[in-house]
Amino acid sequence: MPNLRISGLKVGYGRATVLEDLDLSVSPGELVTVLGANGAGKTTLLNGIMGLAPPRAGSILLENEELVGLRPEQLVARGVVLVPERRELFGNLTVEVNLRLGGYRTDASSKSLDRIYSLFPILAERRKQKAATLSGGEQQMLAVGRALMAGPRLLMLDEPSIGLAPLIVQEILRVIGQLKADGLTIILVEQNARLALSVADRGYVLEVGKIVLEGPSTSLSTDPRLSQAYLGGAADYAAARDQVYVD
Repeated sequence: MPNLRISGLKVGYGRATVLEDLDLSVSPGELVTVLGANGAGKTTLLNGIMGLAPPRAGSILLENEELVGLRPEQLVARGVVLVPERRELFGNLTVEVNLRLGGYRTDASSKSLDRIYSLFPILAERRKQKAATLSGGEQQMLAVGRALMAGPRLLMLDEPSIGLAPLIVQEILRVIGQLKADGLTIILVEQNARLALSVADRGYVLEVGKIVLEGPSTSLSTDPRLSQAYLGGAADYAAARDQVYVD
């Protein structure tokens, strides 16, 4: 039975509707990636789940509990946690204080902090530094670590590799893979489709607020329709399949 089931979801901003009648499910311990072109609605989907863009219609069930109508802080208390694209760290506070703030609602212990340092050893070395002094990759690790301090049942990651060097991206993906192996349920929105599909169990492709393609990652990675969803059929799949980037 799915851990997360989204049915008939409608989300928008002001008078504009971004997502219309969207259905999506994630099973317990599954890593699902959501792909799509810039403006397709990927971040809006995460914001809708997180209550940052309250849904106008539809249902979001997490382990049969309805999430629609709950405030973001209530969702965090229920184990729904988002790592936003902009990270939103407290730059003037140290790495360790940022991490502890991530766990304040769940009264996270020193054991939880040690786990984060074991996943990201560089954060242990930087624990007394202010977050603003970290590199972009270290800030991304801190953002993920802070989210994990909340003890999530559902972890959502919005473009975790954006703007990072390839070696740092591999390190982030290594940790995401470890979290998946530990049984954490994850939704990954990622600009690098090839990388996302390499770690995900299944994927959904969004186009103009609607799901146009879904399936196991192994199937999507070789499906010529993925190219069409990203590039509108303007590029030959055989040339594009090795690396597809989408904002």
